[in-house]
Amino acid sequence: QVHLVESGGGSVQAGGSLRLSCAASGSTYYRYRNCMGWFRQAPGKEREGVAAIDTNGNTRYADSVKGRFTISLNDAKNTLYLQLTSLKPEDTATYYCAARLSDAGCFLHQARSERDFAHWGQGTQITVSS
Repeated sequence: QVHLVESGGGSVQAGGSLRLSCAASGSTYYRYRNCMGWFRQAPGKEREGVAAIDTNGNTRYADSVKGRFTISLNDAKNTLYLQLTSLKPEDTATYYCAARLSDAGCFLHQARSERDFAHWGQGTQITVSS
């Protein structure tokens, strides 16, 4: 199984920065062969994709966060990161880490939406005040 645990959320003023971490563990977590992603859900809204990274390190970002957020993966530590800068009140949401596992490699076109990710963390809250 796979266990994902997010951390690093909190409250910050607009313009501030945070770094989220997602520690992955479990006997079926294959390093170097996964797609990992960050999603977020604001109150009353649907969950949306924020950023994703594939086996080759290719990344994709939602238009709303391009240039402000950076996704990265430390394979040695089995940890996914999301660096958030220039935060805005509209970034307020619960942020979730997700994983799509593959022993043959995973690529961005295989991880387009939340339906493509089978494993999820419990979420971490970010609140951005104006």
